[in-house]
Amino acid sequence: MTTVDEVEAVIGRPPAMIMLKQISALDEGCRTILAHCPLAGFGYRDADGVSRTTFVGGTPGFVRVHSPTRISFPLPDGEAHGPVSFVFLLPGVGETLRVNGWVAKRKGVETFVDVEQAYVHCAQAVIRSRLWLPPAPAEPASEVEGDGPLRGPGVADFLAAAPFLVLSTWDGAGGSDTSPRGDQRTVARILDGRTLAIADRKGNKRADSLHNLLQDDRLSFAALVPGRTGVLHVRGRGSITDDPTLLETMALRGTPPHAALLIDVEHAEVTAGTAVARSRIWAAATHLDRGTAPDLMVLTGDHLAANMAEVHGGVLARGLGIVARIPGIGRVLRLAMNVAYRSGLRKEGYEDVQVGSRPKPPAVESEAAQRLREVRVTEVRRETPNAVTLVLEDTEGRSSFDFRPGQFFTLVTDIDGRPVRRAYSASSAPGSSRLEVTIKQVEGGRFSTHVHQNLVAGDRLSLRGPSGGFHADPAAAHDIVLVAAGSGVTPVMSMIRTLLATSGTRRIALLYSNRSEEEVIFADDLLRLAEENPDRLSVTHVLTRERGRLDATGVRDWLTEVRPSDDARFYTCGPEALMDTVRGVLTERGVPDDRVHQERYTSGADTIATVTAPQQMIVEDGAHEVGSVVVEPGQTLLDAGLAAGLPMPYSCTVGNCGDCMVKLRGGQVAMNEPNCLTPRQKADGYVLTCVGCPLSTVTLDITEP
Repeated sequence: MTTVDEVEAVIGRPPAMIMLKQISALDEGCRTILAHCPLAGFGYRDADGVSRTTFVGGTPGFVRVHSPTRISFPLPDGEAHGPVSFVFLLPGVGETLRVNGWVAKRKGVETFVDVEQAYVHCAQAVIRSRLWLPPAPAEPASEVEGDGPLRGPGVADFLAAAPFLVLSTWDGAGGSDTSPRGDQRTVARILDGRTLAIADRKGNKRADSLHNLLQDDRLSFAALVPGRTGVLHVRGRGSITDDPTLLETMALRGTPPHAALLIDVEHAEVTAGTAVARSRIWAAATHLDRGTAPDLMVLTGDHLAANMAEVHGGVLARGLGIVARIPGIGRVLRLAMNVAYRSGLRKEGYEDVQVGSRPKPPAVESEAAQRLREVRVTEVRRETPNAVTLVLEDTEGRSSFDFRPGQFFTLVTDIDGRPVRRAYSASSAPGSSRLEVTIKQVEGGRFSTHVHQNLVAGDRLSLRGPSGGFHADPAAAHDIVLVAAGSGVTPVMSMIRTLLATSGTRRIALLYSNRSEEEVIFADDLLRLAEENPDRLSVTHVLTRERGRLDATGVRDWLTEVRPSDDARFYTCGPEALMDTVRGVLTERGVPDDRVHQERYTSGADTIATVTAPQQMIVEDGAHEVGSVVVEPGQTLLDAGLAAGLPMPYSCTVGNCGDCMVKLRGGQVAMNEPNCLTPRQKADGYVLTCVGCPLSTVTLDITEP
């Protein structure tokens, strides 16, 4: 089928009423929908003219509405040019909001779009795919015949389980359109290694995608599997067919589709869907309650009435306006549309048509949600030229930050449209309504650079923790000996502040190494505390530019001067070489290992191990299997488990604390280095799920080691 006449002879012409649902600017109803929407399919072309479709967002209201005709959103992976299009998804809702426009400008990863069209799309694609219902077991993928992109890692299995996709096309004038497509079990069927077929069943007869393909055959789509956070990205060239032999293979209860879209696939790849994972769209608890946002069918009626008044005026438009204001009319329209959906889809051959989503559970936060705490920056205090202290308070007014002195917290924020997390020790004493963390800028460090260059009072972060086993007991009646270098003083400062506020500890001695005087963090506070507590706190500074690096001789001489008690406890935090030197000296002095505590700053959070294919993860608790999930390429074991609601142990999420350590019972796992596992733990088969990615099907035992 290569002409408009051929397509419309099969599909039909769009009724005038359908085109009157379209508006040219975002009204209040559309803006409210965007405020509640956590995820959208997005179609664009890059600077080279390559068609791309992906999912963007991650949190409700990710799109910023600057005016009725200007929106912006973060696009961390890619650069859009020219015409673009969106399909906005509301969890649990069948209808979608479609928005078309042009890229106006880019500012970093923020992409600004001038809106040209907006309209509500019917729920048939979502209902056909059962997108918001519990997923049915996937049928195994058939063997793919011939070579081609569809033989790529995990592609055939993903397509066999994917009932829903968003399809992007462009017309000859440069306009863009991204529309939802859904079907029973499998929305896109593999014909061979480079060819897909998508049934085109009865719809609203706009047929934007088909009309576009008659002018420009380049297309792309992004597919979803309910329950999975991965996304299948496909691009290629499309054509339209009414070949009865092919259509018959797609028949439902003897009713074939009236046409099919054939795709000559040029690229197909399964990737981790960051926006999908963050949006938590598969959790029934995120599905919208009735009344939270405008019913999209009522919104359609508003758009229709407004356009009728503008185009036709007269009695009909006034009548529509009056009907729209009748109390309870929204519920009546919804019931009528649901009946129409069921009737129409049954005529297409669908059985057991269900309109709506799974029952919503009681409002109980997930474990992952409970562990994230939103905080507000109240002060950014400069400590040295390259270190600042963030003063944080809870945005919900919780009373205090409780932790053990020396423990750390994981800070989470979005940088360039992606969540970034880092672990930082508390430098304040526990129990206060404000938490202080001190951050030294690291060359090339994404998080520390963001803190130093961008964060100001009033900004918000997310907080997880506390974590870590490096902490002092305020009630213990023994000497405390502290050795720190550079920013390693931050947990030590929390210990000093806490211990001096109690009467249990006898003496505190600190040996603190820095390159120069200007780099001494907390210099004034340490001086003041030592002067106020001369019998309890002594501070010795070592400036390495003046006297050289702190070595074993220097540590021995200092310990001889300090003369710690026989039952003293020793805490060191700094570079590995310094901590090894201190431990060696303490071993010489006969100090038992259980009295020596070290904090090693390690993080594997930045570099995710490269995994090219989705892998199955089976989680056991002893001899009992608790669940399984597919780990997408680029996704960690922990992220996949939490997204699936599995009871994964964890705390810091950056490889520092070891709370996510589990036994690997089968398969292979790659872990980012450095991390906190000891050589012995690795040899015994333990892995950290927060920095681990599967290289094969894996079985994990989450029984506490």
